[in-house]
Amino acid sequence: MDDPKMSVKSGSDGYLALRMELRSSITSFDYRDFVHLSFFMCFPLRLRYRMAVRRPGLIALFDVDGTLTAPRKGVTPKMLKFMQDLRKVVTVGIVGGSDLVKISEQLGSTVTNDYDYVFAENGLVAYKDGKLVGTQSLKTHLGDENIRDFVNFTLHYLADIDIPIKRGTFIEFRSGMINVSPIGRNCSQEERDEFEKYDKVHNIRGKMVEVLREKFAHLNLTFSIGGQISFDAFPQGWDKTYCLKYLDELEEIHFFGDKTYKGGNDHEIYESARTVGHTVRSPDDTIDQCTTLFLNKQA
Repeated sequence: MDDPKMSVKSGSDGYLALRMELRSSITSFDYRDFVHLSFFMCFPLRLRYRMAVRRPGLIALFDVDGTLTAPRKGVTPKMLKFMQDLRKVVTVGIVGGSDLVKISEQLGSTVTNDYDYVFAENGLVAYKDGKLVGTQSLKTHLGDENIRDFVNFTLHYLADIDIPIKRGTFIEFRSGMINVSPIGRNCSQEERDEFEKYDKVHNIRGKMVEVLREKFAHLNLTFSIGGQISFDAFPQGWDKTYCLKYLDELEEIHFFGDKTYKGGNDHEIYESARTVGHTVRSPDDTIDQCTTLFLNKQA
């Protein structure tokens, strides 16, 4: 007996086509499979992706300031919940220029366990599955004499620049970089906002970077402007692409950052041949882009 079929074809009259075929092997169909599929499909789309299996070989890697949070501010409950949902369908990593203490202040004290990978100081301090897997030392790489010369020159330069406000902590030495802030990291949030506006007009950080780049060309340093009030100095190759050495097992790396322009601290990893770069305008934009890329596909 021929396979029973019922079909309605779509034609110029605009009727919707429906085709159902019951093959001779229908007796091998397990009714329990149909029940399981029906049960799954009855869930709303938003719930279905939470039940989905993780996509292997793919990671969503995020900058912190301006991408997951407002600059130097804490993560919102909305973003935390979104990251938890996203982690159910793809591997999730964080890469920030700040040290782990500052990243923890923004993303929470359990940050190294909340994400699959956490890279502080561009990956010079690296965590995977909550465990420390690698560190690098600027002191060992440059030596104390070179660091002293850099700090002394920078402090003299900072003393001579004329800006409306100066506070404290102008230089911060980290494991893998030196952070320089013309206004000083001890400024208030309101003062941060005002300096950011002032800097956009007068290019204080950009001019200072050019002077330091020429003065210390022999050290082969990279200068990267990030956040609202500071810039980082570190050896060439120690930008955010440094963290990619820990992701060799992953085939598809999507990076999300706000400062992807040349001179921004997301530029090198955004342009890397190993990543698919995405520029975001705000944390809400990050959520929107990731929903389109990863979550809707799971629905």
